[in-house]
Amino acid sequence: MSGSLPDRIAQLQQTLPPHVRLVAVTKQKPVEVIRAAYAAGVRDFGENRVQEAEEKQAQLTDLPDITWHLLGHLQTNKALKALEHFHWIHSLDSLKLATRLNRLAEERSLRPTVLLQVKFRPDPNKYGWDPVDLQADLPALDQLSHLAIAGMMTIPPLGLSEAETLAVFQDAQQFFQAVQQAGYRNIAFHHLSMGMSDDYPLAIQAGSTVIRLGRVLLGDRP
Repeated sequence: MSGSLPDRIAQLQQTLPPHVRLVAVTKQKPVEVIRAAYAAGVRDFGENRVQEAEEKQAQLTDLPDITWHLLGHLQTNKALKALEHFHWIHSLDSLKLATRLNRLAEERSLRPTVLLQVKFRPDPNKYGWDPVDLQADLPALDQLSHLAIAGMMTIPPLGLSEAETLAVFQDAQQFFQAVQQAGYRNIAFHHLSMGMSDDYPLAIQAGSTVIRLGRVLLGDRP
């Protein structure tokens, strides 16, 4: 995509299927970029760090309809701050963290939208459940009624071919559908968050409903 930021956003939104939600990844971007993307129609913004999001939100109080997404790893000691500053948490990666978030949410009468981060290929550089381990934890997760467990997030390992990346996304989609059909009481999978700047067309092809775009949309980070 080329042209100005509004042009790039318009080009992308014209090509996205209507069911795909665009999250602009604004980590290490100044608030001026967020304002420009907002003016071009973007309402979903993703940050990797709780503290950075907190600082930016303090400067954007005049834009109350932004939906904030936490994309980076969430440490247990930052769980409360995450609840206070994000509408969606894409990176819920353990039953321990889920249990803590659920307790904190119950104490504050909240029910945040959370996605379960899953690794469909071994990757020492990524957090997330192995699918087999997640399958075992799903009954316990289903008891956490103060979390809206609304789907999954996955990131393929670096260095894969297009075919290998597509296979990861297809495995994620198959697992996603299996959980959808399993009849859980509280777990209600609607959102499959996969696809970033280098691979989002493959992710959409495989069934992604949420893409997370930084560089291709907003330009390189400084």
